[in-house]
Amino acid sequence: MRPSCHSAPMGRRITTCYWIAVAAIVAVAALVLYANGRPPICPCGTVMLWQGVVESPENSQQLSDWYSFSHIIHGFPFAGLGWRILRRAPLGLSLAIATLIEAGWEVVENSPIIIDRYRAVTMAWGYSGDSIVNSVSDIAMMVAGFVFASRVPWWVSLLLGLGFEVMTGVLIREGLALNILMLLHPINAVRVWQAGA
Repeated sequence: MRPSCHSAPMGRRITTCYWIAVAAIVAVAALVLYANGRPPICPCGTVMLWQGVVESPENSQQLSDWYSFSHIIHGFPFAGLGWRILRRAPLGLSLAIATLIEAGWEVVENSPIIIDRYRAVTMAWGYSGDSIVNSVSDIAMMVAGFVFASRVPWWVSLLLGLGFEVMTGVLIREGLALNILMLLHPINAVRVWQAGA
């Protein structure tokens, strides 16, 4: 008799069928992004592991960039909330739900209304949306953050998340908290500071 997804111990193990579900969610998100006209790779025609120049047309187009740290951080509260809300459910179910939410955000984030909002109120003035490669990588970064957070004490994830926020704040004047703040409630002084003025 083949084991089901739910037959795994309630611990930190994620069974194969949940990994298949995660992969399927990512594939569907990629197809939706493609159907919505997102480019599969950077329009420049190359695929790079890292793009470190924020004010570049290749930002949010390559496999990873400064915003990848924010997506890793996404996985931390998803793991915590999954443990808190779905404590009796398999860890894989929490991961699949988190992946569905993250994939949904990637689709919404690359819609014209959100792209225009980013351009208007955040430091992403030339933002034109993500390539599909970048979006898939962003989801994978969240998954990595989720898995990491599910295997370490909560305070380790908290310290690492704060470290990422401080690092990106110092190096590029951006981070997850600043991005959310400026997207929801823009503050001109913050925008001027982010511009380096």
